[in-house]
Amino acid sequence: MRVLHIIQRYWPALGGAEVHLGEISERLANEGHQVTVATTDALDVDLFWNPSRRRIQVTEEWKDGVRIRRFPVRHLPFPQLAYPAWRRLLWILSMSYFPPVGLSQRLSRFTPWVPDLWRWLEQTEESFDLVAGMTICFEALLEAGLRFARRRGIPFVIYPLTHLGAGTKPGNDPVSRFYTMRHQIALVRESDTVIVQTPTERAFYQQHGVSPDQILIVSPGVNPEDTLGGNGTRFRKRHNIQGPLILFLSSMSYDKGAFHLVEAVRVLWQSGREVELVLAGTILEEFRNFFQELPTKDQQRLRILGPITDEEKRDLLDAADIVVMPSRTDSFGIIYLEAWLYRKPVIGARAWGIDDVIEHGRDGLLVPFGNVSALAEAIAYLLDHPEKRDTMGAYGKQKVYQQHTWEKKYRLIKNLYMNLTGH
Repeated sequence: MRVLHIIQRYWPALGGAEVHLGEISERLANEGHQVTVATTDALDVDLFWNPSRRRIQVTEEWKDGVRIRRFPVRHLPFPQLAYPAWRRLLWILSMSYFPPVGLSQRLSRFTPWVPDLWRWLEQTEESFDLVAGMTICFEALLEAGLRFARRRGIPFVIYPLTHLGAGTKPGNDPVSRFYTMRHQIALVRESDTVIVQTPTERAFYQQHGVSPDQILIVSPGVNPEDTLGGNGTRFRKRHNIQGPLILFLSSMSYDKGAFHLVEAVRVLWQSGREVELVLAGTILEEFRNFFQELPTKDQQRLRILGPITDEEKRDLLDAADIVVMPSRTDSFGIIYLEAWLYRKPVIGARAWGIDDVIEHGRDGLLVPFGNVSALAEAIAYLLDHPEKRDTMGAYGKQKVYQQHTWEKKYRLIKNLYMNLTGH
């Protein structure tokens, strides 16, 4: 097969979607299929609205048999104001139900604005058997792929990775409304196959007119052999950590729940508990501002590592007692699977789709998004009940091996691609 994958960022940029599509692309290439990934030159995700952020300078290269083609992100004037304003305009148009969907689709091409990708797809003479695109909140890139597939008469597969939020119903909170606009849903409906991650995401699209025959549930997976092998004792010794360790491993932002976790741990500190909080991952500007407002004594107690190596990540997972990511902006959460491989209980937010992943009381706990007191109570409960931590972690590990290894997930994806292309 000759496969074209389209995504907003790719290796060496790191993120859940990037790892997800990378795993599929590399496995296909390893089996002899020709895989091209068309993406942007963004190394930092905020390059889409901030021209000062980092770019990847190499425009074309190969990694593990996958050809990567990068196209430059362009910007409207005053991009840090224009980008969010443009997204809000799209949402207003979506809510009005008056302008045609086609208008919103054309306007969305500026967020992000990657005209060279559109131009390449219009002019290239390369042959492909299938196109697949990932991440619906970057719909301009996916629409470019869909239009290319229709011109060529080949299948288009979409992985929306829809963040359905923590509102009273899917799609009605401040985050999820930018993943569920009318033109985005229309793009999903036009796709030949929709690969969703949870039953909740499947139900959402069925309610919005996508045929059940178009939908396949395939959540992301993990490779135990790549994830395991950490040395928690080494990490604790290096950082002089003796007591209970709470781990947050994700981009540090409000929507990921990083702010609320810090506040919850401060509540525990104020109650006299000796607990360590380690935050690892991309440090976003909003978190830097939040951190600067904290009392100096709390700043000094927090252990903020920023991006870490794979070895450090494995050691940290092994060292942790509880892994916490109370996010409202995830469609699944690979970190939960990685934590369970180390027999660690997890705490997540009660968000649509996340409660398909975490079974409350069996492999972790769920708390309302943004509820600092409930989050502090959940952490304290697990700290006070080590037997529950052990039981939850053991159940989570069993579930990963039964349901969530990449060996199982990839087989479903490959079979779909082969059936769609007739190979």
